[in-house]
Amino acid sequence: VVCFGHMGDGNLHYNISRPVDGDDEAFLALYHPMNKVVHDVVRSLHGSISAEHGIGQLKRDELIATAPPMAIDLMRRVKAAFDPAGIMNPGKVI
Repeated sequence: VVCFGHMGDGNLHYNISRPVDGDDEAFLALYHPMNKVVHDVVRSLHGSISAEHGIGQLKRDELIATAPPMAIDLMRRVKAAFDPAGIMNPGKVI
């Protein structure tokens, strides 16, 4: 586990890296169980899934499932305000 970020404001990032001699397929098969463990801890501490640089496609559904509905609504409104034609990064997260 590689954990880094902004300890002062509680904004931590984590990556789980495959062991050097590990098998890619076996490692990727654990993606969802590993994320569930992390996200269960986040929810138990009333945290959230977020990133100041955006959420990647792999975590899109997790963001939508774990963020408060008001936060998702606000994200969609900001996206609509800045990109009313939907031409910037279409169909990715919001």
